[in-house]
Amino acid sequence: MESRDAILNRIRTALEGGPSVDLPPVPEVWPNTDPSTEQLVERFAQELHDVQGEFLRCGSMEEARQALAGLLDQSEWNLLGAVDRPICRELTSELPSERVVWTRDGWPPSEMAEPPVGLVAAETLLADTGTCMVASDTAEQRLMCYLPPACIIVARTDQLAEHLPAAWPQIAGRTAEAELRGEFVFITGPSRTADIEKILILGAHGPKRLVVILIG
Repeated sequence: MESRDAILNRIRTALEGGPSVDLPPVPEVWPNTDPSTEQLVERFAQELHDVQGEFLRCGSMEEARQALAGLLDQSEWNLLGAVDRPICRELTSELPSERVVWTRDGWPPSEMAEPPVGLVAAETLLADTGTCMVASDTAEQRLMCYLPPACIIVARTDQLAEHLPAAWPQIAGRTAEAELRGEFVFITGPSRTADIEKILILGAHGPKRLVVILIG
């Protein structure tokens, strides 16, 4: 049997509810050094800063709500588009209902681009690159990462991982859940390009501004 046929048979078996497929081993790419939470926070914040991202550390959810309200007012963002996640509901619970619009199935992309800022929840934060991994179950959730001119990502400190191999068990476990659909979006700073005369341009293919709110 050719390799292609073997792979397709494994996929068919899994889709038909057959024997579970063993998860792949954790990639041996970078060693785990078991840094402390504060070391992870410091590394993530520095890496994010280096790619023109903004970082807000909040000790509690109440502090994070105040930081979000201040950020919206300071930036004159009168409408917040948000992915419907528990942490996003918590974070926006004290905002007036008319200032938040939640993603919904079939939401036209032209309307999704109208809020000046989007709010999404991170699944994992990778400290070594300042990257946010966002799980998007639907096309609308994925587009919320791209269409608004600015993006706010919220996460908790226990979601920090040293690097991608350290986060692999969580990723592999989630992707093995048959009822889940969608994909991961890896976000490292604002959208950028240097294709034109090697001049760095922010916001060419997505949000021009990225803010990460870390709680804990």
